[in-house]
Amino acid sequence: MYFPEVKNHPDKYLQRCPESVKKWLKQLKSAGKILLLITSSHSDYCRLLCEHILGNNFEEYFDIIITNALKPGFFSHTPNQRPFRTLENDEEQEALLSLDKPGWYSQGNAIQLCELLKKMTGKLDPKVVYFGDSMHSDIFPARHYSNWETVFILEELLGDKVAVPEEGESEPLEKKGKYEGDELKAPYSVSKQWGSFFMDRLPGLENAEEILVRTWSCKCISTYSTIAIPSLEAIADLPLDYRFTRFSPNRSATAGYYPSPPRAMLPSEESVTMK
Repeated sequence: MYFPEVKNHPDKYLQRCPESVKKWLKQLKSAGKILLLITSSHSDYCRLLCEHILGNNFEEYFDIIITNALKPGFFSHTPNQRPFRTLENDEEQEALLSLDKPGWYSQGNAIQLCELLKKMTGKLDPKVVYFGDSMHSDIFPARHYSNWETVFILEELLGDKVAVPEEGESEPLEKKGKYEGDELKAPYSVSKQWGSFFMDRLPGLENAEEILVRTWSCKCISTYSTIAIPSLEAIADLPLDYRFTRFSPNRSATAGYYPSPPRAMLPSEESVTMK
């Protein structure tokens, strides 16, 4: 039921790409950057989403499109385990021994992709900045296996700026399309049941005050992300040469959040226990 529902009612579940982000993608291409789209979705579903989100000309925004990538395996598998395949009418064809040119491919692996990027850029070690919204499928494997710079798109940073649900309000909200209504429903960064996404409170020893500690999720963000942002729209209007403050063991735990750190991390930043 999922795919037919999305296909028949895309506006109920999908948000169209802001014009500022489209302009930003065009600016990147005009500046000579190579743009890639890597998704675990199959080609037909990818086309359905992208045509609705970006428009029928969505392929013009990207130099390379990879569908059915099956992340995180895309980053850890070898060419023998997971070769690239061409597509014909959304049907996968025979495996390719190598990638020789940009285009639309299926499956594949980061090793052969990097070889293609070397050819396209003329650089022995091309720098890749990878944007993703999943720690498991995007950020961790891209950093751990490929050593790419990673930008974590973290919706909880949007939720950090909305009110905590009132008493009696269901959490999560009743099942509706994510984009039904007038505005995007940002996820709550502080759950009434589980607490903050970013910080946790531990009881102090012998009646001492509670200790604030970063959650496991929060520690993963600063370990495997270069920076974390709430959305692409948050950076789309910045100059292409804007210098972000990145996460680093030598900096504050809040350093890599743009445009601002989660509120839960601000009041007791100096007393945060790093475990």
